[in-house]
Amino acid sequence: MNFLRNRLVVLGLVLLATLLLYLLLPSIRQGSMEPSLEAQKMGLMATPPPPLPTINVSVRTGQLPGDPPLFFREALPVDGAGRQILPRLQVVLLHGQAFTSKTWEELGTMALLATHGYQALAMDLPGYGKSPDSEALKTDQNRVDLLSRFMESLGVRAAVLLSPSMSGHYSIPFFMKNNAQLHGFIPIAPVGTRSYTPQQYQNIQTPTLIVFGALDTNLGAQSHKNLIQLPHHFVLKLEGARHACYMDKPREFHQGLIDFLSKLK
Repeated sequence: MNFLRNRLVVLGLVLLATLLLYLLLPSIRQGSMEPSLEAQKMGLMATPPPPLPTINVSVRTGQLPGDPPLFFREALPVDGAGRQILPRLQVVLLHGQAFTSKTWEELGTMALLATHGYQALAMDLPGYGKSPDSEALKTDQNRVDLLSRFMESLGVRAAVLLSPSMSGHYSIPFFMKNNAQLHGFIPIAPVGTRSYTPQQYQNIQTPTLIVFGALDTNLGAQSHKNLIQLPHHFVLKLEGARHACYMDKPREFHQGLIDFLSKLK
């Protein structure tokens, strides 16, 4: 009887130990993962994306007279207390075929630029948004003159030109002819980069941030191939992003944008 009783006691202890181990296992697992998760957090914190602006930034609208009239949006630079300050640079934002100047307001790009000390000017290109189309824009020189008129009318003296996709019809001819007027250029898979020779690209000294989505194997890959001939270029390739890569990966795009602007004089 004593032998049987002892075996029952031992069996009961084994069952109790098994039950305790089963109950404690999830917490043990969680504890063993914490250093790995913390390391990941530290890795992310090494290059954090810029925080969304907490300051209320006003975006005003206006329209420049001319042929055609040009509708635009403007966000003026502010300090940490929301007070208006002089701009470090003036960022002129164009847009792609499916978008307008409102895209940059809704994406938070204009407010982000303003809170980092930059004046943001986004226009509706002719035939888009609130800017009417015009028959006076049939040549590259016509489109160069339109961008020049826009900048001169709004007192832009320290310009960085940002240009996605279709807007390359305007920005690339302007860049090739008037690059000395720009402090920086940010082409985002623009059209029109095949029209120039390697020598023409190599003669340009303007700092350029080449942006494209890794999934954009058409214009993105093509423009990247041509634009890397520029001697002072940086590349921002957004993984998992399509043609409108700034829409797919806005946090990463904004991080690259602010990093590039901070390098400019």
